[in-house]
Amino acid sequence: MTEIVVYELDQPVTTGAPETPGGAESRVRTVHAAPAAPGTPGETGPRTLCGKDTFAMARARWQPADHPGAAWYPEEHASSVCPDCAAVIET
Repeated sequence: MTEIVVYELDQPVTTGAPETPGGAESRVRTVHAAPAAPGTPGETGPRTLCGKDTFAMARARWQPADHPGAAWYPEEHASSVCPDCAAVIET
């Protein structure tokens, strides 16, 4: 699978948490899949499989190619999967 998992994030919330830059923590709104950029397999392409712009999305650390046989998305975000991206992958 050459898709890359990306997160559409809510606006950052100030938490003061030390592990987040500037004390801001973003919550995952929707999990999308995007094709790899042409000629650069490790980079995200410009649009998700459902057609959204990936510019403001965050690339997930969890990637399908690293987990053969698993779902294309991280289990902890199963309830946030984009149904349109999922439909494209399932066909």
